[in-house]
Amino acid sequence: MRDRPTGPGGVGVIIMAAGLGKRMQSKVVKVLHPVAGRPMVLYALDLGRRFGDQGVAVVIGHQGDQVRALLETQAKGSLGQPRLHIVAQEKQLGTGDAVRQARPVFVSDRANTPSTFLILNGDTPLLTEETVEELLRVHRQDGATVTLLTAVLDDPTGYGRVVRALFERGATHLRNQAVLRIVEDRDATPEEAALREINVGTYVVDGSFLFDALDQLRPQNAQGEYYLTDIVGLAVAQGRPVAAVPLQQAVEGLGVNTRAQLAEAERTIRERIRDKWLAAGVTMKDPATTWIDTDVKLGRDTVLYPHVTLEGGTTVGEDTVIHSGTRITDCTIGSGVEILDHCVLRESQVEDGAHLGPFAHLRPGTVVGRQAKVGNFVEMKKAELGEGSKANHLSYLGDAVIGKGVNIGAGTITCNYDGVKKYRTVIEDGVFVGSDTQLVAPVKIGRGALIAAGTTVTQDVPPNALAIGRASQVNRPEWAVKRRMLAEGKAVNGAGPSLSGSGSTPHRAKSHASKSQASKSVKRR
Repeated sequence: MRDRPTGPGGVGVIIMAAGLGKRMQSKVVKVLHPVAGRPMVLYALDLGRRFGDQGVAVVIGHQGDQVRALLETQAKGSLGQPRLHIVAQEKQLGTGDAVRQARPVFVSDRANTPSTFLILNGDTPLLTEETVEELLRVHRQDGATVTLLTAVLDDPTGYGRVVRALFERGATHLRNQAVLRIVEDRDATPEEAALREINVGTYVVDGSFLFDALDQLRPQNAQGEYYLTDIVGLAVAQGRPVAAVPLQQAVEGLGVNTRAQLAEAERTIRERIRDKWLAAGVTMKDPATTWIDTDVKLGRDTVLYPHVTLEGGTTVGEDTVIHSGTRITDCTIGSGVEILDHCVLRESQVEDGAHLGPFAHLRPGTVVGRQAKVGNFVEMKKAELGEGSKANHLSYLGDAVIGKGVNIGAGTITCNYDGVKKYRTVIEDGVFVGSDTQLVAPVKIGRGALIAAGTTVTQDVPPNALAIGRASQVNRPEWAVKRRMLAEGKAVNGAGPSLSGSGSTPHRAKSHASKSQASKSVKRR
């Protein structure tokens, strides 16, 4: 963690994530809605961890079990990170009450109480580290008790207004005007409602003031709630300095309360992501149609064609080319890989120099080895395709381990499921599997073996053996000619061809049947 201009005692961070988010019209609590592939509360958590050397407390409420489960996964493996505390607001009594729930985390020992508190919202995913640094800098420079982040909007409807001394509508030099109070939208007079500077909901507050001020709050407002914003008026009433930092880009302070605002946050973050990777040496043929999630990592000189979607924790190496219409989720893609159009990959690994597609489908647990090829309409699931091996056409490979230099012919299927359990197929190095082969698991094909086209393999095949299992071919001379004549109603010498496919005359059919019965009789004996 970098040094921060916070003074002695350090910074404690409190993140408010207890709200219901009624305007989202969703069964899912607001802070769990994803923005660029990440639940929005995690943006606030990441930001808080960069500053909260005295710990981070997240206040949860509605659907608290789900939010807690998400946060606990983030706490695992966070060695070197500030300690994460999860506290619950049992009743929805307002933002002031929510922040008050963090008191036991930070003030059990007054001697160790943080000198400064940074208060963030779980629904402001666009807030940047640079802005928070500026907020802390101004707080220290001005000797303020409370410093708040503000924005000037053309339409401030729905937001709390910042009331300053000598305020004028449309004032531009806000920094020179003292902050008097914050008034919520529902409680504003017509004159206050006309103000365009709004409260973003991000604060820096002195540790010696915060919780004492919260104890003085009263629910004297239209909502009947304890408003955190009222601590500004309390500080002013006590003659304490209050500072405010207006955002240069108002969108950064966007609080996500509706689906439209969620879409706006998504657009903004995805633009930032694309700009970051373009600056890092990634080529995008059409950035506007290239979707990259927040946690994706890309190597230099990788090329992304239009309508590529990279999701989750996907990583892509250098010099890889990904063509249009491809979607990759939580995969590791090596360097020098080419992925052709319209492939779908999920929770899989593709090693250096491999070639995929078009229309390949890698399901979870798949590994494609170095220089291996997975061609059009090939589906793989929990399968390993070894170095230099090829499955070029129309195959399903599931629960299989395939060695190096193996050729998988078109139409090959590993029959891995018997309706109850799934079984494994092992194909060792250098095997040639002919087209239209069914490998009925569990089965093992030895090194260097050859499986003839059209074979159904139900037993292990020894190394270097030929396995062939198909019906004997029978050719009927002139059968097709006789059939066409019959179809045209022309006379045929003798009886016409049997539609059963035997093509025999009655005498021959009888003879054939006799032989068949004799054969069955011998088998019975």
